[in-house]
Amino acid sequence: MSTREVSNDPEPVIESRDQLIAPMIGGEKAKSDWRIGTEHEKLVYRRDDRRAPSYAEEGGIRDLLLSLREFGWEPIEENGKVIAMKGADGNVSLEPAGQLELSGAPLETLHETCNETGRHLTQVKQIGERCGVGFLGLGMWPDKTREELPVMPKGRYDIMMRHMPKVGNLGLDMMLRTCTIQVNLDYSSEADMAKKFRVGLALQPLATALFANSPFTEGKPNGYLSYRSHIWSDTDPHRTGMLPFVFEDGFGYERWADYMLDVPMYFVFRDGKYIDAAGLSFRDFMDGKLSVLPGERPTASDWWDHLSTAFPEVRLKSFLEMRGADGGPWSRICALPAFWVGLLYDEGALDAAWDLVKGWSMEERERLRNEVPRLALDTALPGGGTMQDLGREVLKIAHGGLAARGKLNASGDNETGYLETLDEIVISGKVPAQRLLDAYHGEWGGDISRVYKYSF
Repeated sequence: MSTREVSNDPEPVIESRDQLIAPMIGGEKAKSDWRIGTEHEKLVYRRDDRRAPSYAEEGGIRDLLLSLREFGWEPIEENGKVIAMKGADGNVSLEPAGQLELSGAPLETLHETCNETGRHLTQVKQIGERCGVGFLGLGMWPDKTREELPVMPKGRYDIMMRHMPKVGNLGLDMMLRTCTIQVNLDYSSEADMAKKFRVGLALQPLATALFANSPFTEGKPNGYLSYRSHIWSDTDPHRTGMLPFVFEDGFGYERWADYMLDVPMYFVFRDGKYIDAAGLSFRDFMDGKLSVLPGERPTASDWWDHLSTAFPEVRLKSFLEMRGADGGPWSRICALPAFWVGLLYDEGALDAAWDLVKGWSMEERERLRNEVPRLALDTALPGGGTMQDLGREVLKIAHGGLAARGKLNASGDNETGYLETLDEIVISGKVPAQRLLDAYHGEWGGDISRVYKYSF
């Protein structure tokens, strides 16, 4: 989730709809300037007892963050507490229970993205050895209850944790127990954004299936392959889901702004503190009628903050975020951006991907999204076949899209190699969660602690 820094620079008050769509218009870039921003989260645990470390304990999350200074990272504070680090490779920040996230820099190639991931993992592993902590690449804590997990000292998290139980049953699990891999991608125009948004939404269930990696809850199989994905279905219906309006004629920046105005607020950031505005209306804020700040109107930063509080399967700010994948190991951190760049950054690939999914009804898209968390690649497709069959076709398109980009590394390799781990999943028909379940019922003998061998 976003990390806010205090700024003393004056900002214009939002007085018109043009200012609401300005961030989206400002995101338009020439194809030569399109970049790849990859985000990935990791579960942090103490090596001696596999407990999730608290923020302030010796060798805990604060010490982990501050130790990154030796690699050139600089602290970001909130109310005198370090809550993130910033550097050339982006930001390292904290999710609510101390999950460690790298929000990577905008990079031109997947080679650069994977190198960035490698640098980050090398740094945190080196610090982890010294602090006695390890890092686990899964979509959800396999063995922890909510009560066993710490809460990080970020004001927005306090507000969200109070609000979540009012709007869904699993929002606290989303905050405290899950991890994801995401990629942020550019667009050239409103029409290009809309096309990419539609393809991204329609194919997000396939990404969820390929990366499904959260089959355990509190030490036992939970009946799902991506329980993380299922959690989002009962988090907050006002700000999640498959967004039917994106597929309607005329979808663009204005329609997105209308959607965001209808999403209830969480907070307003003032003077370094978060003011609880959970459930209130941004429309009222624009009219100066927000009960917690009577007479005040929002600034551009308030709108940007609000844009970060919707959590659909694909999200628009000044770029598009693909949000459907579980956390996983290094190879899949590199594979997620490869999957989407291959489909969305080449015009021929984008057209071919849209041809595969444009005939689906909204009901069919919703069904896929709802069934994939349990069935993954075994989910039946509209018109016949399975998600595995779709995976074969889509990965072929992604390979072609990456090859067409012609981005080579020093060895002369293009970017298609980053899809190999997904090719293997589709060929076998077995997603990562199914391999974990096979091990749990087989060589592990039901001992969930064996999952920690999958640490980075």
